[in-house]
Amino acid sequence: MSFYDVLGKILPSVADPLKVPTVKKKLIWTGLVLALFFVLGSIELIGLSPSALSSLEFFQMVMASDLGTLISLGIGPIVLASIILQLLVGVKVINLNFSNTEDRAKFSLLQKLVAIILAFIEAIVAVSVGMLVPMPGMWLFVVIQVAIGSIILLYLDEVVSKYGFGSGIGLFIAAGVSQVIIWRLFSFPSAVSSGGLIFIAIETLRTGAMLQLLSSVILPILVTLLVFFVVVYVEGMHVNIPLTVGRSGMGAKYPVKLLYVSNMPVILTATLFANVVLFVNLAKGTLLENFFFKVGELLTPQYGLLETTMLGGATLGAWGQALIYGIIFIIVCVIFGKFWVELGGQNSESVARQLQASGMSIPGFRRDERVLATVLKRYIPTITILGSIFVGLLAFLSDLTGAIGSGIGILLTVGIIYRFYEQLAKEQVFESSTFLKQVMGKNN
Repeated sequence: MSFYDVLGKILPSVADPLKVPTVKKKLIWTGLVLALFFVLGSIELIGLSPSALSSLEFFQMVMASDLGTLISLGIGPIVLASIILQLLVGVKVINLNFSNTEDRAKFSLLQKLVAIILAFIEAIVAVSVGMLVPMPGMWLFVVIQVAIGSIILLYLDEVVSKYGFGSGIGLFIAAGVSQVIIWRLFSFPSAVSSGGLIFIAIETLRTGAMLQLLSSVILPILVTLLVFFVVVYVEGMHVNIPLTVGRSGMGAKYPVKLLYVSNMPVILTATLFANVVLFVNLAKGTLLENFFFKVGELLTPQYGLLETTMLGGATLGAWGQALIYGIIFIIVCVIFGKFWVELGGQNSESVARQLQASGMSIPGFRRDERVLATVLKRYIPTITILGSIFVGLLAFLSDLTGAIGSGIGILLTVGIIYRFYEQLAKEQVFESSTFLKQVMGKNN
């Protein structure tokens, strides 16, 4: 019995559906998981000192977390596990071929194991660095609660991937960012807060502070809308590769989108940065504290730097730091974009194999998987890089303008909702067409 067989028996898993769920059932499962996510976010940790909570907006936004609750770590351990394993596979420390179905299943098992281990490690780190401060004698109990919350999210993600639409990770990010956007727009003023943008706009109009109205209210709203429309528009940009189906010669097209990698490079990069910022805090009180503090600063986005500049509060150093962050962010996005294409079986060779198995070929060429791969290599590697640069640059620039919910958050949310809509529309078409079910092997 191999290591992976043992791992498969030890680790609990969500059973595969006996038959493909209907659109209605997928919507119900997705809705239930979303409701559970909000419930987990409302359950406060027992034994935590509420006055000692750190405010880490960047960490919470990226990881769909809510500090002080069961989802204090959010999706951090899940995504970090994927990043670590992708790197290990990339440098051949772990020998897996992502184009092989069995190897992808092995990767999923390893990711689950590493995510569970990281849930406890990150919980310990969060408590150790003061992000969460327990009451006396409650240290271990708080760590266990935080780790269990992340493990629950891990299995909820598996439920969505098997029974719902999209992925749980995407669902949680979109839900968290949407909640932040609504709160930032409509929250009521209090003794410690001036309220949401609506109330800030009313107050600035009353006092006549038009520059503050422009920089603090109008600019974030306009940029939020701009990012929304840009992402929706770019989602439709693609290159069509002509194909023929079988011996009939019936024409078909294989679209390669500009956003071929979707928003995964940004999710992976932002989560990696957030985890690095979390872990560098362990250096506090050591000789390397200053060095790691600078690393943490470089990997933290400069939210609203343009607004600060308009109000006369930004320095040249802040812009220089933001530029370095942007360059690093985009480079890492490209690296993860390439990894994700390999991991998801979306590289030229894997796509060529899938098209060949479906009886498709390039018009004017013999039916050969290598011919398909050669043609696809003209587009997929280049579009992978361009798409990764685009999403990284858009997220970076949006953050500078102080977009509502952060540039990264808006980009991810719009992309996730758009993919959800696409999958829902496709599922509805398949469900209503017996012929398409037969062609795509969807009959059970």
